[in-house]
Amino acid sequence: MRDRPLVRRTLMMLLTVGLVTLSGCKPDDSPLRADNDQLKKQLARQESLVSSLQDGNKVMQQQIDLLNQELRDAKKAADSAKSEARAAADQLDTQLIQARKLTADIKRTAVEQAAQSIHVDTKGSQMDDTPHPLSTVAKTVEDALGRNGYQVKVSVRTEQKAVYVTERKVSNPVSLEVAGFRNQYVVSLQAQPTNLTRLTVKADFEKLAQGGRILSVSADETAEIERRLIGEISKALAAPSKT
Repeated sequence: MRDRPLVRRTLMMLLTVGLVTLSGCKPDDSPLRADNDQLKKQLARQESLVSSLQDGNKVMQQQIDLLNQELRDAKKAADSAKSEARAAADQLDTQLIQARKLTADIKRTAVEQAAQSIHVDTKGSQMDDTPHPLSTVAKTVEDALGRNGYQVKVSVRTEQKAVYVTERKVSNPVSLEVAGFRNQYVVSLQAQPTNLTRLTVKADFEKLAQGGRILSVSADETAEIERRLIGEISKALAAPSKT
């Protein structure tokens, strides 16, 4: 049992040496420092990249803002140009309307003056007062002359008066017994009160024999030719379609 104190002393010495040894050894942290340095470098690169991207975004945003401003300015200029063009077009339309009105007034005045200056010799002509407005009678006269082969050479028409002068129509004689003729109509219309129109027809009627010889024509024969045209016009006016 004497050896036990010696063993204890030996163990205590070994333990003390071990503790001293353990306390004198420091851990190796070199790998950790290397990792930290690497991470710091990566973080610095990322921060630099982010900063560059932010700067690039700022420049791009400035360019976008500038482009948007240019687009707004261009749109404003285009709208202004459209407004000016619209105003110019409206002004031109107004001037055209005024010009057309002035032209119509001048034309109407000229026609009225021409109608007043035309004197139709109604002596020996046939007349009839028809209960229709002048415009309706004038259209019927034009149709009747056309149906009978008379082309209008001169026509003047206003709201109160109308005059038609036809070309001279010629029908050559077909034989010694059947004479031909040549005729020209002067038709005058004059508006009357209570929606009446005075119709006057004057014929310049001649008979033609073979060889171009002119035969004498009585006043009654000429009057009959005039009454025939008045009768045809009156018949057309009496049709249900005429008002």
